[in-house]
Amino acid sequence: MTTRREAVRRALTESSGFRSAQDLYADLRADGSKIGLTTVYRALQAMSDSGEVDVLRTDEGEAVYRACDTEDHHHHLVCRVCSTAVEIEGPAVERWAAEIGAQHGFTEVTHTVEVFGTCARCSA
Repeated sequence: MTTRREAVRRALTESSGFRSAQDLYADLRADGSKIGLTTVYRALQAMSDSGEVDVLRTDEGEAVYRACDTEDHHHHLVCRVCSTAVEIEGPAVERWAAEIGAQHGFTEVTHTVEVFGTCARCSA
């Protein structure tokens, strides 16, 4: 599993945007890998559980994955057309989440925020 997991990690690292398990599987098979789709899903789940990759859901509900540059909490600006993603910080969002949680007596507040748009290259 380790070699196959490394292959999935490498495929994610070479991509600039979020990718589905099916996309990664197709790329790996096209490159000659004998990896199975179930193995790709398992590797992605393990990497997601360990915090090695970020996961988000598309408008259609599909899980897509990306190897991130930082382990620190961050958000993404994602192109709707090509799926290119940019890691962004959101200090205003962080403050708002903490404040709204405190106003309602919540502790250990977490949140997920992703911003979608069309990148400059796709807009041209």
